[in-house]
Amino acid sequence: MNLLLKVQNLNYSVANVEIFGRQENEKIILSDISFNLIQGKILGIAGESGSGKTTLAKIIAGVKSKTSGELLFNFSKDWDKVKSSPVQILFQNTGEILNPFRTINEIVEEAIYIRFKDKKTINTLKESIFDSLNFAPNLWNRKGYELSGGEQQRAALARLLAVKPELLILDEPFSSQDTESQLNFLTLFKSINEKFGVSIICIAHNLKILRKLCDDIIIMYRGKIVEKRSTEEIFSSPDHPYTKYLQKAESYNLSYDELKTEFD
Repeated sequence: MNLLLKVQNLNYSVANVEIFGRQENEKIILSDISFNLIQGKILGIAGESGSGKTTLAKIIAGVKSKTSGELLFNFSKDWDKVKSSPVQILFQNTGEILNPFRTINEIVEEAIYIRFKDKKTINTLKESIFDSLNFAPNLWNRKGYELSGGEQQRAALARLLAVKPELLILDEPFSSQDTESQLNFLTLFKSINEKFGVSIICIAHNLKILRKLCDDIIIMYRGKIVEKRSTEEIFSSPDHPYTKYLQKAESYNLSYDELKTEFD
């Protein structure tokens, strides 16, 4: 098994921030984050809002710069020759990925050409991507604003897959979806992982969804990793109190005192 990503002692903080009207010299967002991602695996990251999950995703994707620590990637060497990134991230607001004045067909074709510089590759890869995402041909020449939320998400995924990334980060892809849509996208992400051989990091609040999708799960609390184990271990024998808290919360089985619990 090849190691795709190694995160070691990563920290991120911001200076001179205002919190509840009070000026703070430094706010620590991420503290001593360390984990590995094996090539081809799906890693889940769960935790409360504000625990640093999305910030971590942005640092891995290169959107933000770490304060200290190491990010070690094992990507193919040909990425040095192209403008695209081997790490692509699907944000919650997928509509922002799509240019509202261009068709989905144009957006995906351009991304394929930038990556491969070969017009012969465009139609073959484009059709393979659209077919894998169940993105119907009658939608290809529509613009982003003409699509439903679910269609926008599939179109955004097509744009990201067009450069054949080695790591795909999904930031809360199941939020604001009903149960049926969640299950459909869960199946879709598994298919993408298998068909395109892309490793996936999935950020989600829903532990039950992550259980069905991921090989391993990281639990974050207040900018720290409090538990990182295989999915089976996380659910069969959770170690940290906060992991147990999250599982009970999803079953609506928390007492009033438990709701006020603080975790060290």
